[in-house]
Amino acid sequence: MINSSIFESLQSKIDEESKIRDEIQDIVQELSKRGRAVQALLSRAHSTPPSQTQREDIAKLVTVASKHPFYKYNHLWSKELQNLVFSIEFCSWLGGMKGVVSDNTTFMTIEDVGKFLAVPVNLKDQDAFHLTIEEYLHALISLVEELSRLAVNSVTLGDYTRPLQIHTFISDLHAGFQLLNLKNDSLRKRSDGIKYNVRTTQAKT
Repeated sequence: MINSSIFESLQSKIDEESKIRDEIQDIVQELSKRGRAVQALLSRAHSTPPSQTQREDIAKLVTVASKHPFYKYNHLWSKELQNLVFSIEFCSWLGGMKGVVSDNTTFMTIEDVGKFLAVPVNLKDQDAFHLTIEEYLHALISLVEELSRLAVNSVTLGDYTRPLQIHTFISDLHAGFQLLNLKNDSLRKRSDGIKYNVRTTQAKT
């Protein structure tokens, strides 16, 4: 006869994991809500920096998530973290991060983003919360897609300088991505699309 306590123990573990997921998802939902508000502003191409509340949400997420195995729960927040990094990169390109990034660059490396959010990046020897290279690269592809749309809209509004700036920037990113040997299928497929954004912006210059 199988001891029922075995299943009671399993149920206890299931309940515990469910509680952890709920706690993380509550934070992620707040992050998502604030992220949509920021992206709504950025969609108007205003230099509005990511809000302090988003950074506070990330700090909460780090505190909770770091108590548990990273890759077991990473899928709960990965997309929202990508969206946040995209917002930061877009804001930086628009010039809204001057004074935040030391050299006032319009492009932030993964280390710059990690420092801004106060989170580790690309941890290899620790099972703790961090920004992965894949999340960062997905955010850069989102930036390329958004800038491509901005180039088209700029021409419609009679601005012929910005599309040239965008084309140069996207071309540089495209050249960088071509140096990467990407193993992640989703990332590889998305990066393949950058060449079409390059063509789109070139046609607008």
